[in-house]
Amino acid sequence: MAPTSPYPRFSDREMARRWRAFEDAMAQREVGHAVLYGSERAGSAVGWLTRWPVTREALVVHTPGERPVLLINFYNHVPNAQRLATDLDVRWAGERAIDTAIGELGGRGAAGARIGVVGRLDHRAHAALAGLGAPVDMNADYTRLRLVKSDEEIEWLRVAAAMTDDAVRALHGAAAPGVSELELVDTVERAYVRRGGVTHIHYLASTPMARPAVSVPAQYPTPRALEAGDALICEISAAWWEYAAQLLRTFAIAGDPAPLYRELHDVAEAAFDAVAALLRPGVSAAELVEASRLIEDAGFTIRDDLVHGFVGGYLPPVIGASSRRPGAAPDFTLASGMTIVVQPNVVTRDERAGVQTGELLLVTDTGPERLHAYPRGLLRAPGG
Repeated sequence: MAPTSPYPRFSDREMARRWRAFEDAMAQREVGHAVLYGSERAGSAVGWLTRWPVTREALVVHTPGERPVLLINFYNHVPNAQRLATDLDVRWAGERAIDTAIGELGGRGAAGARIGVVGRLDHRAHAALAGLGAPVDMNADYTRLRLVKSDEEIEWLRVAAAMTDDAVRALHGAAAPGVSELELVDTVERAYVRRGGVTHIHYLASTPMARPAVSVPAQYPTPRALEAGDALICEISAAWWEYAAQLLRTFAIAGDPAPLYRELHDVAEAAFDAVAALLRPGVSAAELVEASRLIEDAGFTIRDDLVHGFVGGYLPPVIGASSRRPGAAPDFTLASGMTIVVQPNVVTRDERAGVQTGELLLVTDTGPERLHAYPRGLLRAPGG
């Protein structure tokens, strides 16, 4: 019997479901073995199938019918990995993880076979694996498996959404003249870290509404102190064990929103409502783009993506508005159980001013379901 874990865990039934789905994908690609790779806290396939979030480097070797092996790069990380990934054979990866994996694959009869690969192997590791068999890129197959969330995954997302709500609520409460962007980031993290949450992103930026110079949140905060009459824009994602929610909001600091910001936000809210109303099974990405045309009709555009799938990666459909696309709208239709961020972050054509509004939504058979409870709207921060 596996030892009792002190960590939150998906059920054995849920983990078995994931492995069955992955093995079905392997069979469709006619691969008999698979390697899943992650490094530097990236590589969600490893955590999804093992319960171990990647730290420095992790590599899974899997052959249907045999116990998967999880190879951990740092020797001192192995004990913790064994406490989390209790269903796998967890070992030290040795000096070079790919060499250890190739040795394991060779012992499983993988010489000359098709070997599925998920994750970003560097060119040296890929070449070494190609010396044993024929690597087959299965990253798109894995992405497809993450599009529709299970009931258990949705429950974990509700935890992340509550943490994210609390983070934005704390930001709102602290955003007063004299407080720096760096101090705001500290406030954001304190809202969830003590409860086991981790930071996925906390982007923000401030600018005077009378003389705007920033239209989108910055990935790195500055020491700039807020001033009365500022706009503060943010994009916050707190995560619960690799399950991150997302909330985007705009605040007016110690005063009423300037007329331009009211107009920008009114258009953004209308676009959000128009796009979100379409989130139901069978709706195409092109229909979502068409619903956002009111942004251009109002004389504005967007800088960020209009919509993207989320949780388990930056997932399809990734689309922009008609005036700012990452290429043509993809050939993609929604399905029940997908989690989608709708974020019509409307900016002026010169991109000097912009607002943030949006959040993570669940696609259901009857339409979108909110996962967040934080209020919508252009809100006034303390001192107003």
